[in-house]
Amino acid sequence: MDFKKLLLIVGSMFLIVGVSNAQQFKYIGASKCKMCHNKPDKGKQYDMWKAAAHSKAFETLATAEAKKYSDDPQKDPKCLKCHSTYHYADKGLMMSIKEDEGVSCESCHGPGSAYKSMTIMKSKEKSLAKGMTEPTEAVCKTCHNEESPTYKPFNYAEAVKKIAHPNPKK
Repeated sequence: MDFKKLLLIVGSMFLIVGVSNAQQFKYIGASKCKMCHNKPDKGKQYDMWKAAAHSKAFETLATAEAKKYSDDPQKDPKCLKCHSTYHYADKGLMMSIKEDEGVSCESCHGPGSAYKSMTIMKSKEKSLAKGMTEPTEAVCKTCHNEESPTYKPFNYAEAVKKIAHPNPKK
């Protein structure tokens, strides 16, 4: 067997093993984030989310307006994929997230099972390696796009300012 074929076979084996051993990060729910992210020194980020539209996204599906687009919006997968973190993710990746918590922390920041500990969260690099994602325009536009029957033009720069929940220590 020539060297190039052998190298290709061995390289493919490492790729397959690496993918099959990849960690599956799990969704833990906003209540787990609240434990640390509702402290005054962290900016009461949980309270900011709870008071904003994202936390109420599932509730909006019970309105008369939502029923113009679906007979039962709170059960319609086309609605739920953007109005509930619980519904857009693989059910095998759910730990303690609640169905009705709306668009929660993990919709934008990624499943938190592996990065939730304070020792990991202190390091941005470690957090990212453990499944945390940085909210980007592309993340927002997975829902804020023309597929939505209630779409309005989306200005990422303006939207980010409205939902900002910075840690005052950073």
